[in-house]
Amino acid sequence: MMEQKTYKSLKEFYPFYLTEHQDGTCRILHFIGTGLVLLSFLIFLLTFNFWFLGIIPFLGYGFAWVGHFFFEQNKPATFQYPGYSLASDFIMFWDLLRGKEAFYPRK
Repeated sequence: MMEQKTYKSLKEFYPFYLTEHQDGTCRILHFIGTGLVLLSFLIFLLTFNFWFLGIIPFLGYGFAWVGHFFFEQNKPATFQYPGYSLASDFIMFWDLLRGKEAFYPRK
């Protein structure tokens, strides 16, 4: 059995994270889920309605896991690297939003 690499920093982890997100539909689902997470959190801050805070994990993980299990067909990195994976999801969202990353990367 191959030993898994241990990442010591987010900067070191993020390139690996991107390799786990090469399918365009998976990236789109991540983008939608993260956007809805941000929107839900903003609505919570404006209304203090805790329902919007409570649905955040379902929005974020729901869209992402559908992307991984049905389109990317791999295991989400969040199972092994929850902190780095969460941070990387927001970085990828920002990179997709500003065009630094493509929704459909060239393989």
